[in-house]
Amino acid sequence: MNLQKDKYIIVEIIPTHSSSDKGFIAQISALKLEGIKLLDRFDYRVNNSLIENEDIKRIISYDKDMFTYANSIYFIINKFKHWAEDYPLLILEDSYTLDYLKELDNSKELIYPYLNLEYKPDVFAEIIDKYKLEPSNHLVDLLYEAIIYEGNNK
Repeated sequence: MNLQKDKYIIVEIIPTHSSSDKGFIAQISALKLEGIKLLDRFDYRVNNSLIENEDIKRIISYDKDMFTYANSIYFIINKFKHWAEDYPLLILEDSYTLDYLKELDNSKELIYPYLNLEYKPDVFAEIIDKYKLEPSNHLVDLLYEAIIYEGNNK
């Protein structure tokens, strides 16, 4: 895939459990792109009242006014499935992300090889350092900035 020309989506999910059989998606943030042109963004969370895990509630407590909230644990994935159409998905993590997105037929692959990086626990610190970015809770936005940087420096 050519990230400077093709259509694709960068997606981050935050689940309540590492297994979709035991949890649900608490938050999805995604950017729909055509090359480096932002076409749309998807920022949804379930209402806090649906989440029992206090750590997850803390993790998704930032920028509350930037998200659309859902009263059902099924609403977000169904809305995302429709929104994502057949765009390829570039994901941030492959074990639980693939599990939670298994009902989507879209192709899915890790984004890091496109940035000449490997996935590891501190990959976002490496991205911030490599591309001289300001830290952000919006990981898809950091990746978008990295893709823009890559395109401008080829």
